[in-house]
Amino acid sequence: MDHAEEYMLFPDNFGEDMSLDETCLSNGEVYTILTDKAAHGGKGALAAMVRGVASDTVSAILKKVPRELRCRVRTVTTDLSSAMMLTVRTAFPNAKLINDRFHVQRLMTEAIDQMRIALRWDVLAEENKAIKEHRAKRKAAHTRAEKELIGEWVPERMANGETRPQIMARSRHMILMHKSKWNAQQQTRAEILFQMFPKLKKAYGLYLSLVDIFNKKTQPGVARLNLARWYNDVEDFGYEGFNKVIETFENHNDTIINYFEERLTNASAESF
Repeated sequence: MDHAEEYMLFPDNFGEDMSLDETCLSNGEVYTILTDKAAHGGKGALAAMVRGVASDTVSAILKKVPRELRCRVRTVTTDLSSAMMLTVRTAFPNAKLINDRFHVQRLMTEAIDQMRIALRWDVLAEENKAIKEHRAKRKAAHTRAEKELIGEWVPERMANGETRPQIMARSRHMILMHKSKWNAQQQTRAEILFQMFPKLKKAYGLYLSLVDIFNKKTQPGVARLNLARWYNDVEDFGYEGFNKVIETFENHNDTIINYFEERLTNASAESF
């Protein structure tokens, strides 16, 4: 196939429920991948692979597949990318568009991590200030005995032996995952982190509440109400960094709610 570097199409692998995702190969090239959920990431899963993510390019390639086959596609699960969603609407006229719940949840954890990063800079600034003051104090000492009494700078260590900056830096992966997946070391670090910053604990609690909403097997109407209440809780929290999260959720509310009708995700595409 002369076009293999640009795209590959396997029309026989077009099923009723599909996943559309992007992947970055080892050479840095980004490809859009369409897979059939029925294959569960195994043989016969790959339906299309197109170089790039631009909707017009990807849609044009997918339209090479007979319209009859594309019209049989019942659902397509994708992320919150406007390009991906436009591709679905263009190439699969009869398909219900579903925003993958894990991408939706990730949007929230990434916003919480931005809060952690800002707090980390504050902690580093506090430590640098303390070091500077300590050096000035030693410099101002009149005798060697006074200088020895002041001693060398020793950073504060928390209960787990880590300094405050270390805890902030090493909490990144922990913040981005559900607490049920934490190991013992991460659980201890989380306890210390959340004692240091109660607001960060509350923000992480909002993420856990969102996961609970998605985990409950409720009707779409109930899920819509639960999400509306969650939006209110996030707004009441008052963190500016969450504004874009709420705005994105509200803009894609219907396609997010579609998950509760079908309960389909991009898990098979992610594992492909």
